Amino acid sequence: MTEQEFIPNTYTYTLENGSFKWSSPSNIALVKYWGKKEDQIPENPSISFTLNDCKTITTLSFVKREVSDSFSFDVFLEGQRKDDFKPKIETFFKRIENYLPFLKAYHFTIETSNTFPHSSGIASSASGMSALALCLMSIENVLSDEIITDGFFIKKASFLARLGSGSACRSLEGALIVWGENKTIEESSDLFGVKFPFQVHPDFRNYQDTILLVDKGEKQVSSTVGHSLMHNHPFAQERFKQAHTNLSKLTEILQEGNLDEFVALVESEALTLHAMMMTSMPYFILMKPNTVEIINKIWSFRQETGSKVCFTLDAGANVHVLYPEKETDKVLKFIKNELVAYCQNGHYICDKIGNGAKQL
Repeated sequence: MTEQEFIPNTYTYTLENGSFKWSSPSNIALVKYWGKKEDQIPENPSISFTLNDCKTITTLSFVKREVSDSFSFDVFLEGQRKDDFKPKIETFFKRIENYLPFLKAYHFTIETSNTFPHSSGIASSASGMSALALCLMSIENVLSDEIITDGFFIKKASFLARLGSGSACRSLEGALIVWGENKTIEESSDLFGVKFPFQVHPDFRNYQDTILLVDKGEKQVSSTVGHSLMHNHPFAQERFKQAHTNLSKLTEILQEGNLDEFVALVESEALTLHAMMMTSMPYFILMKPNTVEIINKIWSFRQETGSKVCFTLDAGANVHVLYPEKETDKVLKFIKNELVAYCQNGHYICDKIGNGAKQL
């Protein structure tokens, strides 16, 4: 599909007011996307597990007004007005106005809450922007006289969400979502996320993700700034090639059920992501000492027990501990006995792989 196919015809119906409510989960990338071109196009493909419990719940209320040259909206997080969120949403609205031409005809009230700490490396922008995109698509679904199929609804919502936060396009469906063109995935696109099209080995179903909250504060460097540093990065082109190769490898691993190769590839991807940050100019380190302690503990535990537990990281200090469902009791005991001490205030979140967003 092309961008043009997401531009609607003139709306036939009108809505004076109303509201829609969606929950949308976060996701955790296995092959990482780092670096983007104009219009939120990724420099390399990525694939992610969709989470189940770490999600954003957004209610979008709207009231018709005289069409203006400006957007009109208020934003609330956990019941508190968040004017500092407005510039990002203003930018988002400017990017998507061509695809949702009703945006300046309404005043919007955006009320959102997370089931996890905001700005702590659990991709709150992914779940937040995807939930908002779904609410906006619900409005268009009523305004349009064209029949919007469920498939097109999700595809356009993913397309819109990408323009707010790149990884948001991977949060609408589950359990595995691919974003970015790759020869291994025939339907893959730079414009939106698509479901992993192949049969997944039983060992990778119901996968568990326990998130160790090493640092619940604001990140030192935003993802937007981090992505921009890839433009002149000396290792960028090799990294983009590596991501394509790793996605092809992971496609086979997920079908064959090779847990050892999964562990090696996923952990390598996580460390490569942070290596790119540490070798950019300016350089930065988002891992904390306790992040490294946890990684070493996981390596020791795996060597001693033969467990298939592994870690991955987003662009932050928190550690996602990934493991097959059949190892849940053993791994959670290990986490409680040895890893909780490295979490801020002992906090961690037990999550698992989910099936995507839901209208509430």
